[in-house]
Amino acid sequence: MSALKGRAAVVTGGSRGIGRAVVERLARDGADVVFGYAREETAAEAVVAAVEAAGGRARAVRVDLGEPGAAESFMATADEHLGGLDILVNNAATGTASIPIAELTERDFDRVLSVNTKAPFLTIRYAARHMRDGGRIINVSTLNTIRPAPGIAAYAASKGALEQLTKVAAHELGPRGITVNTVAPGATDTDLLNASNPPEVLAAVPAQTPLRRLGLPTDIADVIAFLAGPEARWLTAQTLHTNGGLG
Repeated sequence: MSALKGRAAVVTGGSRGIGRAVVERLARDGADVVFGYAREETAAEAVVAAVEAAGGRARAVRVDLGEPGAAESFMATADEHLGGLDILVNNAATGTASIPIAELTERDFDRVLSVNTKAPFLTIRYAARHMRDGGRIINVSTLNTIRPAPGIAAYAASKGALEQLTKVAAHELGPRGITVNTVAPGATDTDLLNASNPPEVLAAVPAQTPLRRLGLPTDIADVIAFLAGPEARWLTAQTLHTNGGLG
């Protein structure tokens, strides 16, 4: 496939799970990809190697999006390497262990909002100033904005804000042909999901899902690739709940 041939894509949080699947899919569709990663250099190198082995192009940049100035610096570095910007996927996110609001510290709350909401705001602001007309911005949210649970106040709040940011950006950038959408995965089989949920919870989820399984990173990446491509030109300001019907 070459639906994205000649397009320049930036992906935050691209070394594992959904992010890795997105990088590999966009590169397979022909995009030149720069992706960020926070800590796991070996994993990031493995993504680059996999993309190149498949004939694609990808470059990894280490960045902590919670640090002041990091998001803008990352975008400028990616833009310089790519020679332009057509696609932005805000996938990087962080959370906390299940903590009731009464016990949630201001520091933890600020960290989650900084990575999950402020950093996408800054990358979108950069894109608003530098993205080529006809571009695509895709933000990754969560099922928890429509299916909240105790202990995830900061995470759910950060993603709810991201969904609203998506809608505003879509209206502002629409006259330039730039679409802005959100993809909201459900329970997706990633290291993060497995590490943050007990086995009995993971075992119960498929029975609550019409398609009777956990999502796969590639399930989410395929939807993001569609939104990044030319056939999604009339789709903007939307939140696509890619959760197998779990809602």
